Amino acid sequence: MNMQQMMMQAQKLQRELNKAMSELETKEFTLTKGGAITVTLLGSHELKSVEIKEDFLNSENKEMIEDLIVITINEIIQMIETARGDINEKITGRRTGLGM
Repeated sequence: MNMQQMMMQAQKLQRELNKAMSELETKEFTLTKGGAITVTLLGSHELKSVEIKEDFLNSENKEMIEDLIVITINEIIQMIETARGDINEKITGRRTGLGM
């Protein structure tokens, strides 16, 4: 494979990767914890919604609700990063980037 072919292949991979990552940015990731908290983030890490069941809204549950929100958001962020790595690996054969 000559240099021009290698560059064309790298550009093709970059286009595929950019398209897949753009699609990931708008994908919704939703997770429910404890039957009380449902959080939705976009693949861009933008927080879209937090839902708390009304039954859990009292001062006795305040700390538990706060903890569940943090745990849930952190788990969704990990889901997004795993999806990002899966896309990279599928297109480039590596978990991160093109490796150039």
